[in-house]
Amino acid sequence: MELILLQRVTNLGNLGDKVNVKPGYGRNFLVPQGKAVPATAANLAEFEAKRADYEAKAKAIADEAQGRLAKLEGASVTIYANASTEGKLYGSVGPRDIAEALTKVVTPVEKSEVVLGEGPLRNIGEFDVVIHLHADAETTVKVIVAPEAA
Repeated sequence: MELILLQRVTNLGNLGDKVNVKPGYGRNFLVPQGKAVPATAANLAEFEAKRADYEAKAKAIADEAQGRLAKLEGASVTIYANASTEGKLYGSVGPRDIAEALTKVVTPVEKSEVVLGEGPLRNIGEFDVVIHLHADAETTVKVIVAPEAA
């Protein structure tokens, strides 16, 4: 499936690139998310006509992500959770919990921007969590999971 990218997509291409992707990826993710359009003659002409608008929008999104990135640099957040005496959590701390804690303390973060490579946190301790704000904006924040006071 051939598509025209409307914004930069990690590991795929930049704004305006014509890319070939598997049909499911294009149909189920890129097109519905507004990241690409099918590469038809009409869409190509429309894209070229609106290229400046797309570039301005992409620059605004990237600038906003860089601003949030500057606020998140070196940030640390503590999340209190119910834990056993051995340090295992009753439950887990997931992306939603981390996003809510960062939103309260530092800057708004969506749960989809929190990357937990090894799944939810299930023990108390300090963890480095990757926050992926944009294709060009990624940082690591320190998440401290502490037991709740009884």
